Amino acid sequence: MQNTTIAISPQIKEEMQQFGTKGESYSEIILKLIKSARERQLNDLLMNEEGTVSIGEALANAKKRWQE
Repeated sequence: MQNTTIAISPQIKEEMQQFGTKGESYSEIILKLIKSARERQLNDLLMNEEGTVSIGEALANAKKRWQE
């Protein structure tokens, strides 16, 4: 794999080092951070309650809609 150079400030470099372990490359640290961010996005999407209704409310709506 071909490598590239990314310019970051010394402060960001120090902060990135806090996420890595001894001997771990910056590429490995960045991959870990990306994986964590993806998992967080998925969790936020799945746990978002916006536009949802409770089970009780859904049952009440269904009973009103399909009354015999």
